Amino acid sequence: MPSYIPSEIQTMYQTFHDAGFNLYLVGGCVRDILQKRTPKDWDLATDATPEEMLKLFPDAFYDNIFGTVGIPVEALRETEHSGVVEITTFRTEQRYDDRRHPTEIAWGKTIEEDLSRRDFTMNAIAIKFATRNPQFETNIIDPFNGQNDIKNKLIRAVGDPNERFKEDALRLMRAIRFAAQLGFRIEDQTLQAITHDAPLLSEIAGERIRDELLKLLASDYPYEGVMLLKNTGLLHQILPELVEGIGISQKRPGRHHKDDVFTHNVLALKCCPSPDPIVRFATLIHDAGKPRVARSDENGLVIFHNHEVVGARMSYEICNRLHFSKKQREKITKLIRWHMFTVDEHITDSAVRRFIRRIGVDNVKDMMDLRVGDRLGGGTQTAESWRLKLFKQRVEEQLAPAPFSINDLAIDGNDIMKELNLEPSRKIGEILHKLFEEVDEDLSKNTKEYLLERIKEYH
Repeated sequence: MPSYIPSEIQTMYQTFHDAGFNLYLVGGCVRDILQKRTPKDWDLATDATPEEMLKLFPDAFYDNIFGTVGIPVEALRETEHSGVVEITTFRTEQRYDDRRHPTEIAWGKTIEEDLSRRDFTMNAIAIKFATRNPQFETNIIDPFNGQNDIKNKLIRAVGDPNERFKEDALRLMRAIRFAAQLGFRIEDQTLQAITHDAPLLSEIAGERIRDELLKLLASDYPYEGVMLLKNTGLLHQILPELVEGIGISQKRPGRHHKDDVFTHNVLALKCCPSPDPIVRFATLIHDAGKPRVARSDENGLVIFHNHEVVGARMSYEICNRLHFSKKQREKITKLIRWHMFTVDEHITDSAVRRFIRRIGVDNVKDMMDLRVGDRLGGGTQTAESWRLKLFKQRVEEQLAPAPFSINDLAIDGNDIMKELNLEPSRKIGEILHKLFEEVDEDLSKNTKEYLLERIKEYH
């Protein structure tokens, strides 16, 4: 048995075997093993029912109708795995009234039955544990020739692709997400079915779509994945706001933009150096507001005034629709709202500090990565202009100590109340804010003597 099969899972197999049950590796871990990769997740299937598994493993839990039992494995908590191994009883499925979950489920009798309900041939392969023959190559069950598709880097639906996608419309996105993650090509008949069935995605919950989209954006081929979404019509269902940019020209004399708004957005994604899918998503939709503000100037050239403001509002709505977390939504909205920051070499240190406060210290590097993607995605040959390099240097200088904030003033609210004989009130905060604005322009004024004298003029 290969050494990369965790010993805890091998022991688990022995428990099933001793009780008279079969146990199989299935799904993504089999695909990884066949590609000579160490799996990150372990999915298993068995002929034991959930109730029988619960008797074998007292710490296991079962809280669904799909036959999946979770077995905690403490040793796996140290790895990228969640620390839980999921084992599912063989099953057959019928009727998918919500385009996502089967309405009728029955326990199956064979692994072949179980594999026939799966989405793609590369995921419909099983490896049977065996004590007498530990060589996995002779224990492979592959009724749909998935090994050959893996060898040829093909994503092919099991059986009739239209039936598979009507059963579970999220498979439409999963096919493209797998293509982006693995660098595989989608088989022609399967690709045609995705295009035909794209409208079915409208019946899938926003959070499910978000999860698949973020996995796609975190992959090695996010640009290719988004273009597949666009060419199959799925992007119209997921991000219609992004599609609005198709055909909206950005060409202006002396400007680096050569492509329409949509092409610029996806090229910016392609060129963004950040591996963070949230930053990549913000980069993908950073100019989505342009089509809604596009106007012609007196020379007949298109302009996009305040597109970052409109784009930020749009991103807020998009994030709500796809059920991003509050933290993710705020980050995306900030990056888009302020991505047009000026890098003029003449701006003051206080302006640099305001920039940092607006976007937040934690977002500074992400904003720079978005800006690099924006530049390269617009046709510029260099990732950073000399002005951007100088601006980044100045930002780093302001970040060297903790960024200056109202809490860094040499006096606080108690000093103001004592000096002016005031009770706690909004007035105290207003005075502090005025002092902060003044000192932010000239940090040398941040002395207790100066500020105590200054508050008398504000009172």
